[in-house]
Amino acid sequence: RLTHALIAAVSVLIIACPCALGLATPISIMVASGRGAQNGVLFKDASAIEAMREIDTLVVDKTGTLTMGKPALTELVGFDGRSRERLLAMAAALERASEHPLARAIVMAAEAEGVTTLTATDFRSLTGRGVSANVDGSAVALGNAKLMAELHIAMADGASVRAEQLRGQGATVMFLAVDGTLAALLAVADRIKPGTPAALKALHAAGLRIVMLTGDNPTTAQAVARELDIDEVHADVSPADKAAVVNALRAEGRRVAMAGDGINDAPALAAADIGIAMGNGTDVAMESAQVTLVRGEL
Repeated sequence: RLTHALIAAVSVLIIACPCALGLATPISIMVASGRGAQNGVLFKDASAIEAMREIDTLVVDKTGTLTMGKPALTELVGFDGRSRERLLAMAAALERASEHPLARAIVMAAEAEGVTTLTATDFRSLTGRGVSANVDGSAVALGNAKLMAELHIAMADGASVRAEQLRGQGATVMFLAVDGTLAALLAVADRIKPGTPAALKALHAAGLRIVMLTGDNPTTAQAVARELDIDEVHADVSPADKAAVVNALRAEGRRVAMAGDGINDAPALAAADIGIAMGNGTDVAMESAQVTLVRGEL
């Protein structure tokens, strides 16, 4: 009876696991997911684990992905005679409603210097360009050169030259316009994450091509790219442009992973073969991605 029962039991086990589907595959997925979680890598589903093996191009956002995402205000240059305190108060009033790391840097600088708190009304977020609002009776806008051009704001003497110098040092430069006139430029710098250089070196060694997408100015982007030996750079891009670059790479036959942390990265994360979200980023980014890096480190 025992022999007969043993043969029957073994027969059932063999028949129940054709092509290792019933036992070996689920165990492999379970072990991979578990080891990934131990290392701070969360996979949304099993297909993400399988698809990662075929990736040959990694597209990365700059701020918050390659860099700390905790930039600090390094310089404020005024052009219209207003005091530093007044200019910083206006900029901070605009940025209090924003979650962007650059916005937080300006708000933190204002708080650290104890400037007067002003209130912004009619706030507008202009995707990929900046923000605008009414502050203390003035029409105020803060953003990149593209926004200034849209608003027909003339650059003050020396403003463009000084901005380019700061970008060459790896800083992001924003322009503050008040009532149709350029009032100041604000330079914000963000340190590269300690683990980023080693991570990119290892990815290069594994044969991956690294492409950086950023809404930042080309000069700033190139300064970071040179430091990290990045293969390809697309600067001054909007969220829609980021997704378009990812789709173009896929159209070339590349298998693309996109790593990002912000709301601006969500379209590109969704467009990639695999989206990789930084765990210290926004909920929208994590929802759009199949992989989350809990510690936010590549």
